[in-house]
Amino acid sequence: MTRTFTKGPWPQSYKQGTSQCRPRFYSTPTYSTLAPAGASEAEVQSAKYYCSGLLQKFDSPSHTLFAFIPPSAQPAYLALRAFNIETSRVADTVSTPTVGAMRLQFWRDNVTRAFSGAPSKEPVSILLSHAFTDLDARTGGIAKMSKSWLMRIISEREKYLNNAPYPTLESLEKYGENTYSTLLYLTLQAVPMVSVTADHIASHIGKAVGITAVLRGLPLVAFPPPPNHHSNSSPLGGTLDAQRRSQGSVTLPLDVMARTDVRDEDVLRKGAEAVGLRDAVFEVATRASDHLITARQMLKNVYAGRDVDHAFEYEGEEGHDYGGQTTKESGKAAQQKEEVERAFGVFMPAVATGLWLDKLQKLDFDIFREELRRRDWKLPWKAYFAHRRRMF
Repeated sequence: MTRTFTKGPWPQSYKQGTSQCRPRFYSTPTYSTLAPAGASEAEVQSAKYYCSGLLQKFDSPSHTLFAFIPPSAQPAYLALRAFNIETSRVADTVSTPTVGAMRLQFWRDNVTRAFSGAPSKEPVSILLSHAFTDLDARTGGIAKMSKSWLMRIISEREKYLNNAPYPTLESLEKYGENTYSTLLYLTLQAVPMVSVTADHIASHIGKAVGITAVLRGLPLVAFPPPPNHHSNSSPLGGTLDAQRRSQGSVTLPLDVMARTDVRDEDVLRKGAEAVGLRDAVFEVATRASDHLITARQMLKNVYAGRDVDHAFEYEGEEGHDYGGQTTKESGKAAQQKEEVERAFGVFMPAVATGLWLDKLQKLDFDIFREELRRRDWKLPWKAYFAHRRRMF
C-alpha cells in the first residue's frame, strides 16, 4: 500500500485560539568581537573551527545551513549546534546511564561557567561564552540568551540516556520541543529576536526536526555497532543497561507500536521486515510532516497580512513572555512580516527535514534503507531557493 502524508487533526492542546539581507552562499564566519574573559581571541577562533568540524562530521545539514544564519548570530549558531551534538551523543557513547549522567553534569557545569564569563578550556564552552559576551556587547546588555533553556536541553537528554522508547507520540513531541525547538529559540535570542510569531513558527519546526531525528537514528539505536573492548568506557559487568545497549532498542512511541502491532523483538530480529513497522514509521513521520505543514501555513498567513490560525501554547511560560511588545493592531501585520524576514534564516532546518521526509515517503517508509543515511546533495540548492523565495 502506498502511503502519502496528509494533514491530520491536531491534539486539543493546539486548538486554543489565535495569536534583506541575502546571505552569501557558503559564507564563512566573519563576525568577531573580543574574546571572553579567560579565553584568548586565538582560542575563540580555534573553537569556531572545532565546532564547524563537529557539524560537518555529525550534522552535515546544520553545517550546510550555517550560510543562511544572520552573520551576527553565526558564532552562537555554531556553539549551540555543537552543544547539541555533544549532549545528544552521550547516550550512544557511554556504557551505563550513570556514566551518562556524569557527562551531562559536566555540560551543566560548562554552561554555568560559560555564563559566568570564565569558560573551561573546552571548545564548545569557549564559543558559548563568546556568544553570550558578544550578544551582551551588541545590545548593551539588553538581550540575553537563556541559561534555563540550555539546562532544559540537558535535562531532556538525561531522560532518555538508556535509549528507552517514548511512552506516547505526544512525549516524543515534547522531546522535540525541549531540544530542537529550544535550540531555535536560543538562536533567535542571539539574532537578537523577541517575537511570539517567530517563536511559534520555530516551535513547530523544532518538533518536526526532533521527531525526524529520532526516526533517522532508529536503525543505529536498534542495531548499534559492536562495542570497543579496548575502550575505558566498556561495561565491566553484565548489567541490564549494558545488555540492552549490546542488543539495541526500538525508540518508537509505545502507543504507536501498540496501534500498529509492532513488537520490539520482531524489529530486532527481522529489521525492516517486522510486521507493522512501516505503518508505525508512517504514523510518526506524519506527525512531523503535520508540524511542517502548519509552519508553512503560518508563513503564508504572515506574508498575506493575516494572523496565524492558532495560539502559541507556550506563551507566558519562562522565556516566552512577550508582555513588553505593544503594537497597534493596524501595524501588527507589518511587524509580524518584518520579524519573520529577520528570523527566516533560523527556520532553515525545515528545508532539510522536509527533504528527508519526502525521501522516506518515496521509499515507502522503509526506515532501514541505506539511502536515508546519505547526505542529500540537493540540500544546498533547495535551501538557497527556499531562502530566496522565503518559503520552505
